[in-house]
Amino acid sequence: MAKKTNAKKEEQTLYQAKLNKVTISARKARLVVDLVRGKRVQTAIDTLAYTHKKAAPMVKKLIESAVANASQQATVDVDQLVVKEIYVGEGKTTYRWLPRAQGRATPMRKRTSHITVKLAEK
Repeated sequence: MAKKTNAKKEEQTLYQAKLNKVTISARKARLVVDLVRGKRVQTAIDTLAYTHKKAAPMVKKLIESAVANASQQATVDVDQLVVKEIYVGEGKTTYRWLPRAQGRATPMRKRTSHITVKLAEK
């Protein structure tokens, strides 16, 4: 019978930033988020600067905020940061009613999302 060994993994420090209640659907935000996952921070920011989507400036500002959070510690080399995790979750959906023909009304769904980014040193 082999002994079980508890090999401790080196835990990387993750620097994170969150953006809650953004008025964009999670499906549309995921298109932008998928562009920068796993890239270096500077490459991700440059990519987002030239992406023509509504979520691009939001994600760019969020990554810059996470870099600022990481730079508060003196031991962090900002040039070596990588987008380790970035994901979009669905937020609350608010309903508005749109008038239609013959006295009817249809729901208009205003979707929101929560975006989270976690950076780590390479």
